[in-house]
Amino acid sequence: MFQAETNFRKIIADTLTPVAIYMRLRDKYPNSILLESNEYGKRSNSYSFICSNPIAELKVDGDRFQQFLPDGSSELKTLKKDFDLAKALNGFKSYFQSPESEFPFPIQGLFGFLGYDSVQHFEDIEFRFRESETEKIPEVLYHVYQNVIVFDHYFNQLYVFDHAYDGAASQLDDLLSIIRHKDVTEYNFTLAGSEKSEMTDPEFKTLVEKGKSHCHRGDVFQMVLSRKFTQEFKGDDFQVYRQLRAINPSPYLFYFDYGNFRIFGSSPEAQLIVNGDRASIQPIAGTYKRTGDDTADLEAAQKLKKDPKETAEHVMLVDLARNDLSRHASNVKVEDYQDIHFYSHVIHMVSKVTGTIDEASKVNLVGDTFPAGTLSGAPKFKAMELIDKYEKSSREFYGGAVGFLGFNGDFNHAIIIRSILSRNNQLEFRAGAGVVIESNLDDETQEVYNKTNALRKAINLANDAVNF
Repeated sequence: MFQAETNFRKIIADTLTPVAIYMRLRDKYPNSILLESNEYGKRSNSYSFICSNPIAELKVDGDRFQQFLPDGSSELKTLKKDFDLAKALNGFKSYFQSPESEFPFPIQGLFGFLGYDSVQHFEDIEFRFRESETEKIPEVLYHVYQNVIVFDHYFNQLYVFDHAYDGAASQLDDLLSIIRHKDVTEYNFTLAGSEKSEMTDPEFKTLVEKGKSHCHRGDVFQMVLSRKFTQEFKGDDFQVYRQLRAINPSPYLFYFDYGNFRIFGSSPEAQLIVNGDRASIQPIAGTYKRTGDDTADLEAAQKLKKDPKETAEHVMLVDLARNDLSRHASNVKVEDYQDIHFYSHVIHMVSKVTGTIDEASKVNLVGDTFPAGTLSGAPKFKAMELIDKYEKSSREFYGGAVGFLGFNGDFNHAIIIRSILSRNNQLEFRAGAGVVIESNLDDETQEVYNKTNALRKAINLANDAVNF
């Protein structure tokens, strides 16, 4: 078992920002990650994190499982059909001691993501192989980082942690020097060509019609069908993230750099939150477009709560969240129901479902609730089978989850929506529409555009920006 020698410094952060520190850090420490929250006024969710210097890794990539540990040891094996991802995650985090922390925020643990396709390692389901997809990102990727920088926005404090494992040299002084440095290096971003989609609007409407037919037959009550868009570019995609966080502030903002690919976004929805013995899911289902006029938006919000199609979809997904939590949690209940949340480009209907969980079952609960019903449908298993049958490409990152898994099993991940995968100088983004019997083909097609408009706007703003 590995135990870190942890040292930290606390400094006032009233002249510092997560973006500025990340931009100073990333050239010297590649493969660093950034997680932010815009909810600075809430004491419980007013933290941002920068992690650098990965010293341990767990990865599932195709049919291979591999892990690297701080002492240089490693394991690489071919996956068998009975591979249990929850067991693998529990085994990996058990290598690390989890001492009691004096801080109200996580200071060490696993940071990374679960791709949508990783559900195949939680449940007995297998997605089809697409020969055209020769290069895919890992289905699962988590790292333990030596250095974690935490912004406490509520108290304007900055904490710089160094977790030295297995006699590693401390990077604390070097990090403090970089933080104090005033210069920030910026790189340009430019578009190359025009946006493309893997299907036309009429083709997507045909897809929605197929989804409706399965609802009519009783195969599913609802299913989420998505489409992919791509945009080639040159330069620094971090400029797109900067624009996105400005125009579409969300509870979960993230930029994860893995060298040959990056995932970044502004997600409004948690996949699952586990803190101590309390677990919660906040399903978002029901979407209207914002108009830009506050009075009209308030009227639209009331209309959303009375929309029979949107409310029926919401009820189904709240029930699915209750069922998912009940597989390992007790005392499951709905605490908030059909609340209205306003975001920059859309209005959403949101509920909150909670339960009680013991420590031994925390990671199993991750598998129980993955992927979110709001990204798959109900019944979830059948919806996923149909999604795999009809969608043109693998979802990879879309509909997965990104965030933090503590050594003690605490879990806080965002659903990877309103997000972009950047690789090979190409941005890829997706959105879906919840298809039910009452679905209107034009409305579902427009919903996809409503959900991707913030991404599209951020890309164009980054292209037009002038860096100083």
